[in-house]
Amino acid sequence: MTIATSDRSGQPSARMVLLRGFDERGFGFFTNYESHKGRELAENPRAALVVYWPKLGRQVRITGDVVKQSAAESTTYFHSRPLASQISALASPQSQVIPSRASLEEAVARLEKKYEGGVVPLPDNWGGYRVIPRTIEFWMHRDNRLHDRIRYTRQATGGWRIERLAP
Repeated sequence: MTIATSDRSGQPSARMVLLRGFDERGFGFFTNYESHKGRELAENPRAALVVYWPKLGRQVRITGDVVKQSAAESTTYFHSRPLASQISALASPQSQVIPSRASLEEAVARLEKKYEGGVVPLPDNWGGYRVIPRTIEFWMHRDNRLHDRIRYTRQATGGWRIERLAP
């Protein structure tokens, strides 16, 4: 999915991340809290998501507030990842300038040796976020640009207002 965040001043940025589950609590993803998006979410805990299926002519747009997932959820997900991905999360100072590709590969090699046969600890600066939706819009391609757009907006009472939007 695409996730768009912005800093305190409103400067937007967007990137692709893996949607790692959704339920009645919101839409989840995991990252380094010190990454560019992590720093932006610390300043401005709101995001917009887009999930797009071009072959199906469908997309879902979500906007909402962002909260960190629990340490238990982050740990469970972290240890479900392949060992190489766990090592990479520990080795990479995501979004930071590094001296070279070789320095990153050396860090990975050191950690692979250190944790060979052991458990890689959840990094303190790594975990999950959840986007709690305020709006969810379902978009479906139709011929002649007469697309279907249905928007759900969360109400203060907890229910949803449903509206059809012009394409």
